Amino acid sequence: MTLEEKAKQLGDTATGVERIGLPKYEWWSEALHGVSDVGQPGSKGSFFDDEIPGATSFPTVILTAASFNESLWKTIGQAVSTEARAMHNFGHAGLTFWSPNINVVRDPRWGRTLETPGEDPFVVGKYAANYVRGLQDVEGTNLTANLNTRPLKVAACCKHYAAYDVDNWLGVDRYHFDSRVTEQDMKETFLRPFEMCVKEGDVTSVMCSYNRLNGIPTCADPQLLKGIIRGEWDLHGYIVSDCDSIEVMVDGHKWLGDSPEDAVAQTLKAGLDLDCGYAIGSYYGNYAASAVTQGKVREAEIDKALNNLYLVLMRLGYFDGSPQYESLGKSDVCSIEHIKLAAEAAKQGIVLLKNNETLPLSSGEMKTIAVVGPHANATEAMIGNYAGVPCRFMSPIDGFSTFSKVKYEMGCAEVACKNDSFIFASMKAAKNADATVIVAGLDLSFEAESLDRVDLLLPGYQTQLINQVASVAKGPVILVIMSAGGVDISFAKENPKIGAILWAGYPGEEGGLAIADVVFGKYNPGGRLPLTWHGADYVDLLPMTSMPLRPVDSLGYPGRTYKFFNGSTVYPFGYGLSYTQFNYTLKSAKRLLNINLHKLQHCRDVNYSAGAFKPACPAVLVDDLECEHNNIEFEVEVKNSGKKDGSEVVLVYRTPPEGLAEAPLKELIAFQRVFVAAGKSETVKFVLNACKSFGTVDYKGYQLLPAGRHTIVIGDAAASFPVNINLQK
Repeated sequence: MTLEEKAKQLGDTATGVERIGLPKYEWWSEALHGVSDVGQPGSKGSFFDDEIPGATSFPTVILTAASFNESLWKTIGQAVSTEARAMHNFGHAGLTFWSPNINVVRDPRWGRTLETPGEDPFVVGKYAANYVRGLQDVEGTNLTANLNTRPLKVAACCKHYAAYDVDNWLGVDRYHFDSRVTEQDMKETFLRPFEMCVKEGDVTSVMCSYNRLNGIPTCADPQLLKGIIRGEWDLHGYIVSDCDSIEVMVDGHKWLGDSPEDAVAQTLKAGLDLDCGYAIGSYYGNYAASAVTQGKVREAEIDKALNNLYLVLMRLGYFDGSPQYESLGKSDVCSIEHIKLAAEAAKQGIVLLKNNETLPLSSGEMKTIAVVGPHANATEAMIGNYAGVPCRFMSPIDGFSTFSKVKYEMGCAEVACKNDSFIFASMKAAKNADATVIVAGLDLSFEAESLDRVDLLLPGYQTQLINQVASVAKGPVILVIMSAGGVDISFAKENPKIGAILWAGYPGEEGGLAIADVVFGKYNPGGRLPLTWHGADYVDLLPMTSMPLRPVDSLGYPGRTYKFFNGSTVYPFGYGLSYTQFNYTLKSAKRLLNINLHKLQHCRDVNYSAGAFKPACPAVLVDDLECEHNNIEFEVEVKNSGKKDGSEVVLVYRTPPEGLAEAPLKELIAFQRVFVAAGKSETVKFVLNACKSFGTVDYKGYQLLPAGRHTIVIGDAAASFPVNINLQK
C-alpha cells in the first residue's frame, strides 16, 4: 500500500484497496446487551431490515449485573455472538463490537449507569471478563500457545479507558472535563476492571475515552496506552478511540494548541491504532499521511497500527472464513432459546427491595389487577440505549395479562409526569382491583449518554401518583421501579400501604413477563443491588466532578461507593430479599497464612492511624511475591429454611486490619450464586488468592499485601472469621 492508502485503513470505515484486493471493512458495531444497529451513519457495521428484522435484546447491563451470576454473563455473551455471526453471514453485521462498557459508577448521578455493571470494580471486572469470553471464545482454542493468533468468534472491546464517568452535568461535559485522579484511585478503582478485562478476558480491544486524565487526553497518553495496556497487561489486539476523540483533543481540550497533524502524530506514537471519526470523519484518514510527510511521525507507526488491526481480522476469519460458523442462519437470531434466556436474565436480576408479606401474589385470588404508572405499558424504555430492534416486546401489561385480567391506566402522560391529570383514573382503577401494581421510574430522558442526573428523585408528579394510588387501593400495592441509578423512594419504603417494592432496571424485551413472573411467584427473586441507593440529599454533599473515592475531609465531602461511604442509605450495595429464608454456616476455613520472605523480598511500610498496632513487617509488595500458592480456602453451607425454592447470592467481603489508614471500610472479594431447594442445603467453596483478595493499594499506587488480622465477612455479617497474615523475614 502507498502511504495514503495505509492512512485510509486507520479509520472505523476502512476503505480497502481494490488495487491489491484488500476489502473495505466497517469496524464499528455495538453489542452491549444484544446486537445493536448503533454505528456510523450510512456505513453501519450492523443493521436490520426485512431479511433480518431484529435481534434478541437482553436486559441492560446494570440489571444483568444484579444477578451476580458469572455463568449467566458468559452465556449471554455466547448468545449475542451467535446472533452476530449469523447476521454477519447475511451481510448484516460486522465482526468487531465495541462492547462492553466497564466504567465504574463512581457517582449515582452518572447518566450511563444503565450500560455498566455497577459501582464495585471487582464485580465490573468479573462481568467484563465473562461477557468478553462469551463473545470471543471459540470452543477448544483457549489453550492456543500464541494468543496473538487465537481464533475469535467476534472481537469485543472494553471501554471507556479511563476515569471516565462525567457526561454532561450542570454545564461540565465529557469533551472538556479533566479527571484529576490519584495513583491510588487509578490502580484500585479506575484501572482494575480494564486490567481484569485484558488479563482474564483476553479482550481484543480497548477504547480510550474523551476526557483528559490529570491533564493529558487519554488517547494521547503513551503511559496509559503503550505502557499499561500493551506493556503491563499485554493486550492481544488493537486500541481504538471513542468517536471523534482526536477532534475533541484539538477543538475541545485545545491540547497543546495542536494542529490536526500534531494530534494524529501524538496519538499514533502513544499507541492508538484506530480512529473512530463520527461527525467529521477519521482524523487518521484525513491527516495521518500529511503528518508523516511533515516529519511529525514515522510511517513505521502507521505500519504497527495496521499490523495490530489486520491481525484481529485474520483471527476472525474475515479473509478466509470461519467454517464452524458458516451454518448459522436466520433461525439462530431471535431463537426461542435466546428469547427465554433474555427473560431468565431479567428474572435473575430483579431485586426485591421490600416485602411486607405481600408477595408473591396468588393468581387464583387475583381476578383483576390494576397496572398503572408511566412504565405500565413500557416497551422501548425497557431496552435502554445501545439497543437494536428487539425480537418482540413483552410489556408489563402483557406479562400481567398472562395471570389475571388487567385494568391499565397510564397515571402520567410520560415519564416526566409534568401534570397530575391522569392520577384520578389510576386511583379509580386501584379502588376496584384485587391488587395494584404501580410501574414507575426513569428513562433515557433522565439518565443517558450525554445526560447526567441533577437529583435522585422520581420525576414530576410520580411520587404523588404512587402515594395517592396506594392510599385508596382495595388490595395489596406493589411498586416496581424501572431505572438504572438509584432513586430516593424512602417515602414508599416507609409507607405501610405499599406492601412490596421491586427494582427491575431496564429489563430488556421480555421485561414485562419477567416482572409478572416474580410478582406472582413463578420465579423467586434473588438479585442484589450492584450499586448503593443514596438519599436525595447526597447530591448536596459534593459535586459530581470531585473524583476522589475517599472522603475529602477538608471540603466535607463524603466517600464514594459502599467501600468509602459511611452515611445512611436508602438501600445499600448488595441488598436484596427473597421469598424464602437462607441461613449460613461456616463449615471450614483456613485462618492463618504464614509467608516467609527471602532476602530479595523487603518489608514495606504502610500508614496506620495513630495508636494502632503496626506489625513488625507491615506489608510486602505483591509483585515481589510468588502468589499462586498463597491461598485462603473456606466452605459455607447455605440452607434454605423456607418453603420456596430459590437462589441465594453469597457475597464475601474483606475488612482490612484495624487501624490501616485510608483502607476501604470493606470490599467485595468473591461471590457465587447458588440455587437451593426448599428445606435443602448446598455447600459453596471459595478459594481466595491472598495477593488478589487481601491486597491494598497505597497512596503511591503500589499493590501491597498487608500483614495483620483481616476479617472475612459473609453476606450481611451472617458469618465471619479472621484471617491472620504473618510476614516473616
